[in-house]
Amino acid sequence: MMQDNGFGGLSLAQDLPDSQDSFAELWGNVSVPLPLNLSMEHDESWPAGNMVALLNPDALADGFDEELFELPPEASTADGVTPPASTVPVTSDHPGEFGFQLRFQKSGTAKSVTSTYSEILNKLYCQLAKTSLIEVLVTKELPLGALLRATAVYKKSDHVAEVVRRCPHHQKEDAADHSSHLIRVEGSQRAQYFEDPNTKRQSVTVPYELPQLGTEMTTILLSFMCNSSCMGGMNRRPILTILTLETPEGHVLGRRCFEVRVCACPGRDRKSEEIKSKTQMGTKQTTKRKNTPPAPTPNTSEKKSKSASSAEEEDKDVFVLRVRGRERYEWLKKVNDGLELMDRVGKSKPPVTVKHEAAVAAPSSGKRLLLRGERSDSE
Repeated sequence: MMQDNGFGGLSLAQDLPDSQDSFAELWGNVSVPLPLNLSMEHDESWPAGNMVALLNPDALADGFDEELFELPPEASTADGVTPPASTVPVTSDHPGEFGFQLRFQKSGTAKSVTSTYSEILNKLYCQLAKTSLIEVLVTKELPLGALLRATAVYKKSDHVAEVVRRCPHHQKEDAADHSSHLIRVEGSQRAQYFEDPNTKRQSVTVPYELPQLGTEMTTILLSFMCNSSCMGGMNRRPILTILTLETPEGHVLGRRCFEVRVCACPGRDRKSEEIKSKTQMGTKQTTKRKNTPPAPTPNTSEKKSKSASSAEEEDKDVFVLRVRGRERYEWLKKVNDGLELMDRVGKSKPPVTVKHEAAVAAPSSGKRLLLRGERSDSE
């Protein structure tokens, strides 16, 4: 037989009278356990008074842990994880605190060169899959594990959002794992190829090596695996190569940028583009000169008055001439005295004006010409 459940020692099956006195008696018999196991005895640390004392900060200062509700700080970047790349890479030069600089090998513009650099255009001309030497210089010691990253982007704003890749033809012929990468690092087994998961841009990194004894620079070897004119790839769209100096965590320490053209004859293309650039600069200067308003020319009368006044001022100047020999001195003195006399006579006499009257030509026969209205003697 099931027992009736009790509540506070009182059977629920018991009939309860409907009166106020019986309800008060029932309420007094119910014992409710305290929700908190608090000691109600008097303690010196427990302030006297009502429950408002619990809000007193002095009462809880000794036993309250201030770090109870603080969350552990999250790491901004995990160890060894590269920060996400920006959608539009920066193409401006930034040497940084380490003075990051690049130097290129001087090869001239001969037709036989496979790689040449134009300082005027800041542009590298190279052949397909041919090695280009780039020298890296820094002014301070770099952090341990620093690396160099090379990334290709399109130069014009119309195509800068697109990813630079090799054309399908050259990708198919290449059996390497990174066959779609345009830029490759030659001569280093430590080169690593990456593709950003967000922007899909491709890059290649190589650890920075300290300069060898007797030099102040380190050299990296880059090659470009597709022509600038390849259909399905660059398709004659100019590209820029961004070379950044980074920490192992991916923080940029310095940046350099230069344009690249991959062609069959780098020397010829460099020479022609430099000539074209100089011609355009000369045309711009000529246009500026034409647009400049000409200086106002003075009137003829003003020119004459200025020349006359300047001549008078020159006549007033006195010069000393040193002459060797008595005879030559006397001869030059006579000449000077004559000129002085002419100046005095010319100033004292008024100017003589000569009137030119039209002469009437006489007939060759000696007869007098008749004027209008006169009659001859024979009449």
